[in-house]
Amino acid sequence: MLRNIKILLHQGKQYIPDLTQAEMPGIFRGRPEISNEIKDSQALVDLCPTGAIQSNPISIDMGKCVFCGACAFAFPNMIKFTKDYKIAANNRDDLIVKAGEQKNILLNPDLIRKEISSLFSGSLKLRQVSAGGDNSCELELNACGNVNFDMGRFGIEFVASPRHADGIVITGPITANMAEPLQICYDAIPHPKIIILAGTDAISGGIFEGSAALDRSFLSQYKIDLYVPGNPIHPLTFINGVLELIRKRK
Repeated sequence: MLRNIKILLHQGKQYIPDLTQAEMPGIFRGRPEISNEIKDSQALVDLCPTGAIQSNPISIDMGKCVFCGACAFAFPNMIKFTKDYKIAANNRDDLIVKAGEQKNILLNPDLIRKEISSLFSGSLKLRQVSAGGDNSCELELNACGNVNFDMGRFGIEFVASPRHADGIVITGPITANMAEPLQICYDAIPHPKIIILAGTDAISGGIFEGSAALDRSFLSQYKIDLYVPGNPIHPLTFINGVLELIRKRK
């Protein structure tokens, strides 16, 4: 017993006490900010490997951005990536950051179904499906339940069977050979159920957008409840987004 207490005192708190106010390291790239002083917008557009940057108006689509930082390296006085990790949204257009904007990205309460907060605010079980993912977002989702982030303290957990789930978390660009298994998994989840897209590949296809190997027809059939950008996503982005989605509202 004394030995265990000594270890606890030596290691300190291994978990993050407040996941809504956690500090991010300097290498983290979160919500981008774009200067109004951009002169050569076409050079920025040509630089982006996924077409996330548009010129009219100048904007960065975080649903397409792979957060490679190439634009910030080439034009450090025009674009910077902040440490803001609260970038999940339930409106696809809210992932688009325009020049001069420094807004915080918030979920639109009008788009949140009433049954989500009433049924899932205290307990949410999710089934994760890797629909052609590269295992990066999958690893980060796995980290959401480790001792550092411990999203289980909020009643949020991943389950093995869709029959036990309240919703589905999709990673990867949805390849053609995963389209049917994804549909089968979704159909097996009891109603009501939520859909979360985790990562750039899931949201837009990422670098694979437009590939003949993809079948993203599933996304056009259902309402998406939460978009979590990142390549890969960060556990804090995912957890804060889900907590905002399911919290009780008056």
